[in-house]
Amino acid sequence: MSAQDGGARGGDSVHDAVGAYSLGVLDGPEATAFEAHLAVCGHCAAQLADLAGIEPVLAALAGPPGPPREPAPPGPALLANLLDEVAGRRERQARRRRRGLHLAAAAAAVVIGGAGVAVLAADGGPPAVTALPGPHPTSPAEDAFHHRMTDKKQATDPVTRVTAVVGTERKGWGTHAVLELKNVKGPLKCSLIAVSTKGEEQVVSSWSVPKWGYGVPDSPHEAARSPLYVHGGAAMDPDEIDRFEVRTFDGRPLVKVEA
Repeated sequence: MSAQDGGARGGDSVHDAVGAYSLGVLDGPEATAFEAHLAVCGHCAAQLADLAGIEPVLAALAGPPGPPREPAPPGPALLANLLDEVAGRRERQARRRRRGLHLAAAAAAVVIGGAGVAVLAADGGPPAVTALPGPHPTSPAEDAFHHRMTDKKQATDPVTRVTAVVGTERKGWGTHAVLELKNVKGPLKCSLIAVSTKGEEQVVSSWSVPKWGYGVPDSPHEAARSPLYVHGGAAMDPDEIDRFEVRTFDGRPLVKVEA
């Protein structure tokens, strides 16, 4: 039986002898046969490299050296455990490589996300370039104000010069209202109040105004030149609402909008 096809120990597959060879317990003919096989078998060469150093580890676990004795050949269970450990180690290394690819892809997506492109890597495959949607240009309140509100009312207070536009839509639960607020400076804390035809009041929404304000065309702060958009709801039918008022938390009125 040849070194490639035959057994190194008692007729077993020659591949099974890699553990015994690494421990140095094969006799002369068996070791010679396995070494001939090793020269042409990449699989056994890789397993032998993984098992390198296992003999000194086992010797250290065995305790202090005693009188010289002939080492006993390893049993099938030990060889099986060694080979299982090799297979497990290779699988863990493969998982670490795959995890590294995923982390690299995530980092690339963060770095170039502003350009709307991300790099995504599949297991074992090359990275692929995938387009991602850009940042949302507006808030949900602004979207609703410009694209869903068909009923809008506007007013400017003659004293505060604050301008408000309130858009409304009927809902099964009441009224959805969106406010566009301009020419208001802070710092302030404000509320949009719905006032019914019977004088009942309900808070639709609340917000803070920074000192540089909102909707101030000549402001040195770029963000302050844009209006404020907020939305909320009132448990009233639109026909039951008489007006909307924008007030500060201390009760000072900024602007009133007739419904």
